[in-house]
Amino acid sequence: MNLYEFSINTETEGLYNITTQVKDALAQSGATSGICIIYCPHTTAGITINENADRDVVHDLLLGLRGAFPERKEFRHFEGNSTAHLKSSAVGSSQTVIIESRRLLLGRWQGIYFCEFDGPRQRRYAVKIMQD
Repeated sequence: MNLYEFSINTETEGLYNITTQVKDALAQSGATSGICIIYCPHTTAGITINENADRDVVHDLLLGLRGAFPERKEFRHFEGNSTAHLKSSAVGSSQTVIIESRRLLLGRWQGIYFCEFDGPRQRRYAVKIMQD
């Protein structure tokens, strides 16, 4: 089993394509078959898999999340970032991708994204490669 850790500097809010870094970790591991887990240890950020061919998809995802989780005066969290916690919970903190023939079994248009909902910050994420 191999664990790879990465850091990323983020803006206020955004989705960052980390597919290349995850593929590099897979190549370094030498795994031919198994699973890859991408994990974010932050409560106001997440990991998702979505389309990477059209930049407007990222824009639309962020717009949709802002609409689904607007700021509300009733929120009580003292840090004032409850919407970021809600978005993170909805997106999730990890993704699992199958490895076969030394490659990630992603769809043609899929990419792996680190999702920032409460930046700017220096964040980190981990990639765990488990070979069959």
